[in-house]
Amino acid sequence: MTGQHIAARAAACTAVVVLAVSGGTVAQADDDIESLPAEQIADRSRDALLDVRSLRMEARGDFGEGRSPMTADLSLDRDGNCAGDVDLGEGKGTVDIVKRGDSVWLKPDADFWENQVPVGGSAFDAVLAGRYMKGSAEDARLRPVVEACDLDTFRELVTDNAGTAAGSFTKGEVTTVDGVRTVPVTRTLHGQRLTAYVDTEGAHHPVRITVRGDGADAAVDFSGFDEPVPTATPPADETVDVSALLGRAPAQS
Repeated sequence: MTGQHIAARAAACTAVVVLAVSGGTVAQADDDIESLPAEQIADRSRDALLDVRSLRMEARGDFGEGRSPMTADLSLDRDGNCAGDVDLGEGKGTVDIVKRGDSVWLKPDADFWENQVPVGGSAFDAVLAGRYMKGSAEDARLRPVVEACDLDTFRELVTDNAGTAAGSFTKGEVTTVDGVRTVPVTRTLHGQRLTAYVDTEGAHHPVRITVRGDGADAAVDFSGFDEPVPTATPPADETVDVSALLGRAPAQS
């Protein structure tokens, strides 16, 4: 199902974060984050990420393990609301995603249908004719999309992996990322070099995480902390019910 493929790509972005900010030590009370050891900076960054009610995540590049370079731009919150898009790269297609309350809207482009659903994809594309397909968040076929668009799912991944880090952290020189003063902390794991650029001000959110090596060359940027997810949803005349499109009733959980 299309949603599973979309969610798998988005999950690759969150995995980078899980690996990069899971030091598992207790941070000092001193707010001079630049003077802290790398492990404690990573902890501050992880805890700040766990505290947010919403955020925007922009991922780009090759995450390795045979994946093609891709991009994703998703705003998501703890209530499970989500808006954005995923580009699978190399002409493999893009998908616009909106989730609001108990409803999910997906709009794959023609390249997506051609490459990801080679049998019957062109027929689905013709039926949709540029419209969104709409389904229930309870539809098992859409569950991967629902989970990928839920900030609580993201937070659970981070929490579950806290304290499981291997290897040691190193702290780099203070640098600027998109106008934000940051201190980078780096760890090498499974042949990949993971670097979190942590804001030296405020709550010390990670503003960028990069992964390099073992076939990976990618970055994930974070912004829009605690800002509302866009509330606009596609109008009824621009949607097609997913069950009507697939020709069967929604799958049960």
